[in-house]
Amino acid sequence: MHLDERLQALADFVPEGCRAADIGTDHGYLAAALIQQGKAAFVVAGDKNRGPYEAAIRTVKEQALKEDQIAVRLGDGLAVLQPGEVDTVCIAGMGGVLIASILEAQPEVTAALGTLVLQPMNGAAELREWLYDNAWHISDENLVIADGRIYEVIKAEKGSRKKPGPLDLLVGPKLWQKKPPLLRNHIEALLFQQRRIINGMEKSDRAKGDKRFARVKRLVRSLEGRLKW
Repeated sequence: MHLDERLQALADFVPEGCRAADIGTDHGYLAAALIQQGKAAFVVAGDKNRGPYEAAIRTVKEQALKEDQIAVRLGDGLAVLQPGEVDTVCIAGMGGVLIASILEAQPEVTAALGTLVLQPMNGAAELREWLYDNAWHISDENLVIADGRIYEVIKAEKGSRKKPGPLDLLVGPKLWQKKPPLLRNHIEALLFQQRRIINGMEKSDRAKGDKRFARVKRLVRSLEGRLKW
């Protein structure tokens, strides 16, 4: 099973020999690859929509995977899991706020996990803040390009640590520490988003007088500073 750069980046963060779940599995490609690459001893592939669920079943059959290696389940989020059934959960291709809500929705399951491998499509700062506010910490991060877009991949592990500041939560604390080749592109994309917010607010005198306007301008200056290293 060949994975694109985005899904392979998730697979690379999965601890070897773990019992994993791929939530929102879509076609089940990541789940199948985790078994084939020897990363996981057992994988649950879960999706709440019947179409992807049936597609994942076909993938398992086509790849000749056994029932004791991979289980495809129809259900919403972590509801497809029993507490302690897996120790690692992968969630990709969703907004960061939605990912946090999925983890919150089944506290008994989440409490029994040791590792999270997450790929937020947006709202990464909010997701990072949720992790630190809920006794998780970021142990690694990566940036990859797939289909012309930069994706953030986050590995979080159980255990409280000091929460990074707002700028690091936005950029990614481990990304800033590691400075991967795509970091400058990542920061420039964040700057584009924040400048667009400023441009929108500048059209309104009321918005310009709001504390948020000054906060965003400070954030832009801080991000600009992060381009110099």
